[in-house]
Amino acid sequence: MKVATVSAAGERCVGQIAKDGTSIALFDLALSEAQDGVLALIRRNGVMPPALSPIPVSQTTIEAPIPVARRNIFCVGKNYYEHAHEFAHSGFDTGSANSAVPDNPIMFFKMPESVIACGSAVVIDPKVSKAVESEAKLTVIIGGIDAKNAFDHVWGYTSISDVTARDLQARYSQWLIGKSQDMFCPTSAFSVTRDEIDISNTPIKCCINRELRQSLNAGLLVFDIPKIIETLSAGITLQPDDVITTGTPAGVGIGFDPPKYLKGGGIGVLENEIVERTT
Repeated sequence: MKVATVSAAGERCVGQIAKDGTSIALFDLALSEAQDGVLALIRRNGVMPPALSPIPVSQTTIEAPIPVARRNIFCVGKNYYEHAHEFAHSGFDTGSANSAVPDNPIMFFKMPESVIACGSAVVIDPKVSKAVESEAKLTVIIGGIDAKNAFDHVWGYTSISDVTARDLQARYSQWLIGKSQDMFCPTSAFSVTRDEIDISNTPIKCCINRELRQSLNAGLLVFDIPKIIETLSAGITLQPDDVITTGTPAGVGIGFDPPKYLKGGGIGVLENEIVERTT
């Protein structure tokens, strides 16, 4: 099932997207429930609310599936082999010089305030960073947690563009500031329940201004989704509605010589316009 959080007639709603993508059947949810986007469905423990008559998607405004993340978005770094090597040779890697590919998952997070919807502008400030780029990432939405049966507690999937200020990432060693600038987490228009896709054979792609930059399969993760969930849940209590990004393929801007950074006017993987701040 493909679902989306939208604004319809000035109110936030959640609905099921038709197979052809042209219409959405809004769920009969209380306004207070719908404010949390697809989290309203997760919290119903599999009992789906009734759907109303479909309306054209064109009559709605797409929002992020989870408009306001309840807490920080968990992220995994260097989780595809080729990207791990390109990052190690980029000059921005502050990790161990002994091995490009980590022995254990590298975890960081993005602040909830960085989340924006597909189609919203990503505003970058050249006075703050001159090395901003994007990373396509498959993202897991947790519906419950039990490390021994990780996939049983995955509610579904979406995708994000992990916009990153590389110079800030290198300057501060820790990745928080470079990853968590406002608007640095554009999120896909849709999310899907876990039965909708074969996660071992799901392509991940990123195009910048119609140029294909990243293209790989999620089945090639260094650390797979159960391992990521197991790592996080060993001492951290994961909650239903937590969001975890799984890593990005090779082809990011710093992998080119010279690097290819985002500039004002560009269009990112989730069709987010890149705008440079002028004041």
